[in-house]
Amino acid sequence: MINDVSISYLIFLMPLLTFVVNGLFLGKRSAKGAAAFAIVCNGIAMVSALLLAVSYFTSGYAPQKAILFELPFLKFAETFAANIGLLVDPLSIMMLVVVTFIAFLVNIYSVGYMRGDRAEGRFFALLSLFSFSMLGLVAATNLFQMFIFWELVGVSSYLLIGFWYHKPSAVSASKQAFILTRFADSFFLLGIVIVSFVVQSFDFEKINALTLSAFQSQTIDLGFMVMTKAEALVLGGVLIFTGGWGKSAMFPMHIWLPNAMEGPTPVSSIIHSATMVVAGVYLVARLFPFFALSGSTMNLIMVVGAFTMVFAAVIACTQKDIKRILAYSTLSQLGYMMFSLGACRMGDVVVTTGWTASTYHIFTHAFFKCSLFLIAGSLIHQVHTNDLDAMGGLRKKMPLTYVCALISILAISGIPPFSGFFSKDEIILTAFQGHHYVVFGLALLTSGLTTFYMFRLFFLAFHGAPRSESVKAGHVHEDFFMTLPIAILAVPALASGFAAKGLFEEFFVPGKLNVPQLVQLAEAHWIPYVAVAIAVVALLIAWVLYASPKAKVERALDDINRGSVYKVIYHKFYFDEMYYAVVRQFVIGGIARAARFIQDYIIEGILAFVVWFVHTLGSLVRRAQSGNLTFYLGTLVVGVLLWRFFGQLPF
Repeated sequence: MINDVSISYLIFLMPLLTFVVNGLFLGKRSAKGAAAFAIVCNGIAMVSALLLAVSYFTSGYAPQKAILFELPFLKFAETFAANIGLLVDPLSIMMLVVVTFIAFLVNIYSVGYMRGDRAEGRFFALLSLFSFSMLGLVAATNLFQMFIFWELVGVSSYLLIGFWYHKPSAVSASKQAFILTRFADSFFLLGIVIVSFVVQSFDFEKINALTLSAFQSQTIDLGFMVMTKAEALVLGGVLIFTGGWGKSAMFPMHIWLPNAMEGPTPVSSIIHSATMVVAGVYLVARLFPFFALSGSTMNLIMVVGAFTMVFAAVIACTQKDIKRILAYSTLSQLGYMMFSLGACRMGDVVVTTGWTASTYHIFTHAFFKCSLFLIAGSLIHQVHTNDLDAMGGLRKKMPLTYVCALISILAISGIPPFSGFFSKDEIILTAFQGHHYVVFGLALLTSGLTTFYMFRLFFLAFHGAPRSESVKAGHVHEDFFMTLPIAILAVPALASGFAAKGLFEEFFVPGKLNVPQLVQLAEAHWIPYVAVAIAVVALLIAWVLYASPKAKVERALDDINRGSVYKVIYHKFYFDEMYYAVVRQFVIGGIARAARFIQDYIIEGILAFVVWFVHTLGSLVRRAQSGNLTFYLGTLVVGVLLWRFFGQLPF
């Protein structure tokens, strides 16, 4: 299958080597040297991933699974061990290519964006650690390996979101992301423990090959309750999904993702397109045959994804921070991917087209979302603000960026022949074919909302009169290192949907399912026409409000003289405030205060008493060592008398 297995090692070795060399040596001495080393090493990793993909898909082996290498890690019993290896199948190959390609371009972009930063070398080291963590996650052969790299992704994101640690807002955002995802990960770990205990294995292959009927008659004591092993597997599946729920920032664990925009824009780009938030969707896709065993679990996945999809899109329509608009856009697109996986279940049967559509959208979304974040960073770098209030009139100042932005926005809007059209329409079709008509309607509505808020951003940033002094003064220009990756990404944002359609239809299947599958699906050739019509109407509405000759941009940007409904949406339904109130009143005011009382008055009180007692006893002993023979004889007599009356002498 693979001509040279050693190239697979380079995919992981190069980012890890970059982290070590830049973190310990080169980054402290030369920022330019650290950047060049990071670009070269990540370029080698990208080429290695592409060669591996070409070899896999042209050898006739696809779509079969194989483990290229596997090393022993921990042995729990004779037949129960955890290994670390590289799982090769269409899903992992696709993710390896996407992650290395995005990481390579983001490293090039960062040369321009981070130029002059006092910690530029440290940034390139941490960025490569982030890439290495995600590569280890997507190549995992088992749940144990996935969880190790899952947590390493969390640590990397914490370090990168809070990279500018001199900013209190960045420190707060990094802690929020770390704590919320760790909260979800605790459920993930518990789910791994339950499932692996029942199955006696961490391997994906064995977990995905399970049937619940084989465990219906067997019981298990989990400590807090006794249930059948089949019920324990369903419970474990829900807990494992909760880990993906938090990592992909699904509602209500969504607030950390928009706030994570406090980090450098290259970090936002790689988090949203190819790494951290995609990990949750990847987890569900990887364990899809296991999740598909339970209709209730699949419904939960669908509902969580569908609600997040609409909820985030509505909020994005009112935001003025360009990065937060894209952050809520990511939440909405992740909702599409997640509900597509859950919508595969239709009663007692499964429609696997949703799995293909979801993984297809992971692929296309990576390119246009990475491009959009890099474009946002380029605008911010020139205008020195994230606020759309201070933009406008950038079309003539940044013409290549303007064209690339238009391509990526048309792609995310689902306009043919751009990439998003092919994958998003497949997801919408999945909801219809699965008879989930409410979700189908919400998906069409969200499609229109996506087009509206993205073209709102586009028109307010590039069209109209300049609303910034720097733009008016002509200080805006395009940086080569920042514009080059944007231009490269415009190509897959335009063509990846059409170019990869056949590949996904032929090779991307979820594997053998132990549940009935529906083969004959309802034809719905009219859905793409309806979806495109909705998108075009939304585009026209955005043009009328923000770019037409009669558009009143100042009024459109006014968020003060608005109705109460608009203000509630603008303030993100006050979820941030509710979270902070719970943290302050319950966690800090209740739990933390009680813990402080226990620490101050019980634990420290006991310690203080022990210290006092020992000190006093020592003082008495010290005073007794006076060297006075009379005192010693008197003490001996008193001791003998006390023992005579209160105890038995040995003689």
